[in-house]
Amino acid sequence: MTDSAPAPRPSWPSWLPQLSILDRYIIQELSLPFLFGVGAFSSIGVSIGALFELIRRVSESGLALSLAVEIFALRLPEFVVLAFPMSTLLATMMTFSRFSSDSELVALRGCGVSVRRIIAPALVMSLMVTGLSFVFNEVITPAANYRASVRLDRALNTERPPFQERNIKYEEYQPASDGSGKELARLFYARKFNGEEMQELTVLDFSQGDLEQIVSADSATWDFKQNLWRFSDGTIYAVSPNGSFSQVVKFNQQALQLPRTPLDLAARTKDDSEMNIAEASRYLETLQQTGDERKIRTLKVRIQQKYAIPFACIVFGLVGSAIGIRPQRTGRATSFGISVAIIFGFYLLTFITNAMGQSGVLSPFVGAWLPLGIGLIAGLFLVYQVSK
Repeated sequence: MTDSAPAPRPSWPSWLPQLSILDRYIIQELSLPFLFGVGAFSSIGVSIGALFELIRRVSESGLALSLAVEIFALRLPEFVVLAFPMSTLLATMMTFSRFSSDSELVALRGCGVSVRRIIAPALVMSLMVTGLSFVFNEVITPAANYRASVRLDRALNTERPPFQERNIKYEEYQPASDGSGKELARLFYARKFNGEEMQELTVLDFSQGDLEQIVSADSATWDFKQNLWRFSDGTIYAVSPNGSFSQVVKFNQQALQLPRTPLDLAARTKDDSEMNIAEASRYLETLQQTGDERKIRTLKVRIQQKYAIPFACIVFGLVGSAIGIRPQRTGRATSFGISVAIIFGFYLLTFITNAMGQSGVLSPFVGAWLPLGIGLIAGLFLVYQVSK
């Protein structure tokens, strides 16, 4: 009686979805070029975007080398997440180009495997990288960027306070009486802010069309329980239609139903790269009350970019697979060169459409998503061609 042969140990972890041998082979072949691309593109990006500036700070401002290394590490996630789409393109092009040059694609298609089935693992990997990009964009990158800014400002003695200290201005708009657009409803100005109290305030009220009243006060605080402003030591000037003061009222304490927006604007110090989607959306709600259309459009485009950039992994995965799977005899250097050309064209188009979205030529949604739409159509067309 002979002992039965031991069962072969699975080479794929049991807790992962069980893939076919073909799927595992393609994903394994994609992994190394992808990691190479992440390292290469991240290194290029962080060198241009952060390293040279930190070296200048070390040499000119006396920034400690250990702190410069820490800030460099904190800035790295921002460039890693930008490298994910580019690395996906490079990995798919290099892998399928090698399959084509080694006649592996010919063998697979000779066995009846369709082009769509061959590139399916690459699209699955692209989808996984998209999810990873969202994690970086929402959890890691904003927090790391904010911490890097704070650490650098403290080291250079330029740390910003957690609020705007002087010249807080807020313009509130309302629909124009003639229906032609918007007109100024209130103008709120405070000369100083100590984090809790606005000081030396002036409020102009145009809510009835003409200047109706002027409120001047030494200080004001926000009552969180009552959701209103409490002004102290001030004067209310009621303005008549002919421009003269019809009534002057002095007060020690006065509650006024004005928006909280000036307080929110004074407390905001983060840059859009230091905010996740939820934080940027909350800030957008505050900004929309100011009527500053330029800033509103810019922030809307930035929010849409936070959604769109991760999905570039899928588009690049599709385009790279379609180009790489075409019959050709190209090396890795050629694939890298073609990848760089496609990436340059895509981000140039993205820059143009984003600028058009910020200027109002395109809507913020179209400005952020149009390059992806064009890339998706191009990728589907290329897949259709090679599938025939």
